[in-house]
Amino acid sequence: MRRSFSLPLAGVVVALLAAGCGSDDDATTTPTAVGCVRVAAPGAKTEQAARKPSQPLTPGVEWKAVVSTNCGSFTIALDTEHSPRTTASFATLARRGFYDDLSFHRIAPGFVIQGGDPLGNGTGGPGYTITEKPPRSARYTHGVVAMAKTATEPDGTSGSQFFIVTGEDAQLPPQYAVLGRVVSGLDVVDMIDQLPLKETDPQGSEPVDPVVIERVSIMEG
Repeated sequence: MRRSFSLPLAGVVVALLAAGCGSDDDATTTPTAVGCVRVAAPGAKTEQAARKPSQPLTPGVEWKAVVSTNCGSFTIALDTEHSPRTTASFATLARRGFYDDLSFHRIAPGFVIQGGDPLGNGTGGPGYTITEKPPRSARYTHGVVAMAKTATEPDGTSGSQFFIVTGEDAQLPPQYAVLGRVVSGLDVVDMIDQLPLKETDPQGSEPVDPVVIERVSIMEG
C-alpha cells in the first residue's frame, strides 16, 4: 500500500509527497556550488519487513545519532526520556544499515527537510509502524527532529521517515512523535534547506542534486 506522509503548513494540510530521486546524469564526486559532494541518486530499496524493536535504549544514558550525508554531518540528541519507543526504533533501523544510501527526498524551504524513505518517493517505510503520542506541550521549533506520518494515522505513529524543522517554529500540532533535536551541524541542515529544487511548490520538492544519507551512527554520550 502506498503511504503518503503529510504535515500541515501554516494551518493548511500539506502533503510531503516526494517525487522520484534525481537523475544520475553527470553524477561526479566533485563539490557542488553550495558545498555538497555531487553523487548519483540512490535507487529505490525494497521495503524491509524489519522486526519491531522490543527494548528501549539504555535509560539514564545520553544517546546521539550522527547523520553523515554528502552535504556534511549533523548530530541528533535522541529524546529517550519522552520517546523511548520512537528512539529505539530509529536506533535499531540505523544499526541495521536501513538508512544507508537513502535520500532527503523533500525540501520545503523554511519549514522542513524530510528523509528516511527506502522507496525515495515519500510512500515507503520499514514494514511496521509504532505509536507513541508526543506530550501536548511538544513544539516543533528550529532543529527539532520528528517522525512523519499520514494524515489519517493516529497521533505519534511512525515508521522510518523523519523530518527536521528548518523554520523558527513550524507551528505544528502535537501529533508527530519527537525523535530529538539537532545539537551539532545545524548549519548543514540549514544549507540543505536552501538547495535548489526541481519544482517551485509550497509543499516542497526534491533537490536538483541528490542529498544522500551515507550512514547513521548511534553513539552514547
